[in-house]
Amino acid sequence: MTSKLRETGGEVREEVARSWAAVVATARRSVADGLVVGTSGNVSARVGDVVLVTPSGVPYDRLTPDDITGVDLTGRQVLGTLVPTSELPMHLAVYRTTDARAIVHTHAVHATAVSTLVTELPLVHYMAAALGGPVRVAPYAAYGTDELAEHMLRALADRSGCLLRNHGTLTYGATLDQAYDRTAQLEWMCRLWLTASSVPGLTPSLLTEAQLAEVGERLKGYGQRR
Repeated sequence: MTSKLRETGGEVREEVARSWAAVVATARRSVADGLVVGTSGNVSARVGDVVLVTPSGVPYDRLTPDDITGVDLTGRQVLGTLVPTSELPMHLAVYRTTDARAIVHTHAVHATAVSTLVTELPLVHYMAAALGGPVRVAPYAAYGTDELAEHMLRALADRSGCLLRNHGTLTYGATLDQAYDRTAQLEWMCRLWLTASSVPGLTPSLLTEAQLAEVGERLKGYGQRR
């Protein structure tokens, strides 16, 4: 581990180490699940004011605990020596403006295909409510730019996920598992819409905003209660 990390307290070091392991595991999962190819896409998690993020151009199966890469909320590198992902501006923009603790960015095939066709994913399934409502498509801008980060933030307003035109997806959550589940759901919904809309002579039925709002209320009580 880096000297910066050694200087911190034991509990913080352990939390950072656990979070880094989770970042790497999530990045590897995105490859295994076919949401990214090679080193495309990226993953991050926030621990305090430090953002742990996958480095640029390094195959995820080669990353080790010693490859930990972290920046502060201004983008200044505070952990590690590997160059952070080129998409760092998007990650930092989300952390600075939302309560996100984890972000997953992918180049998922069906979601990217949808991003080239519409400005908003049609309401083909009620799970859009889990992302806060109809999923918007952020206008295209070159990867790694502040312009792309600005487009993404507008598309994310009151949402926890969006599509990036001719690029991919970005979702965030309170945990890496939640952020990953959201990007997997988004890819599934995009695949569903593409499949349904490809049937000749038929048009998919869509949900109304009122129907989606009803689901949003029901989802607040979904799952186990302790």
